[in-house]
Amino acid sequence: MENDNILEKLKEADMVLVGLGEDFDDIKCLSESEAYRNGKELLEESGYRWAIPAWNEYCSERIGHHSVRIALEKLEKLVHDKNYFIVSVSTNNIIETIPWKKEKVVMPCGNNTKKQCVKGCAGELFEVTEEDKRLLKEAFEQLYDGKFPERGIPSLGRCSQCGGNIILNNIYAESYNENGYLEKWQLYTKWLQGTLNHKLIILELGVSLRFPSVIRWPFEKIAFFNNKASIYRINEKLYQMTEELSGKGIGIAQNAIDWINDL
Repeated sequence: MENDNILEKLKEADMVLVGLGEDFDDIKCLSESEAYRNGKELLEESGYRWAIPAWNEYCSERIGHHSVRIALEKLEKLVHDKNYFIVSVSTNNIIETIPWKKEKVVMPCGNNTKKQCVKGCAGELFEVTEEDKRLLKEAFEQLYDGKFPERGIPSLGRCSQCGGNIILNNIYAESYNENGYLEKWQLYTKWLQGTLNHKLIILELGVSLRFPSVIRWPFEKIAFFNNKASIYRINEKLYQMTEELSGKGIGIAQNAIDWINDL
């Protein structure tokens, strides 16, 4: 019943703002795998947290789990004809492979498609190469079998400025270089300025409190000040709405991936 109401609201909306949270890292499925859990723990303990997004992707492919991609493709069809923007704190690079409208997705936490200096040296970021992917895959194959690579997770090159190792560009990097998303973030903030006094549907999907200043708090503020806005928060545990959004917001206690695939 509630889902029918949301679908109807989407049809009537002028604009749609979507926030993708950690549910889209596929942790719910991956955590059922002992090999995944052990590997992630070893990466964290050994100082290779920057490799976690690539490890997540490797394990998803190894396990053969595709529910995240299916959900994202369905979501794209739901908002395809709308003026929308997607903001993600997930680091799953599958998000960028979905055929969204050009420049309508921003991933401020990065993923595993770009690389940076381990010390965060300013300057140009680099695209991850096929050779980089091959090296990581070789290391992950050992990790999946319970053997931490003797030489650790391989460096993806050397920084031309300081000579430091090159690693994946994401929030797990100790000195995260944020240059990779800032241009799209500017497009997003400009888009937000045009939402006031328009029928706006806000979908907050599987967002935790890890980075509340990116999605959760701003989305609440946007919904509060826009008299024509409605917000829907889908989260297994953190689905509650603030009192200020009474009558505007609805919380649904469900995993966001499952919710989309059940629509």
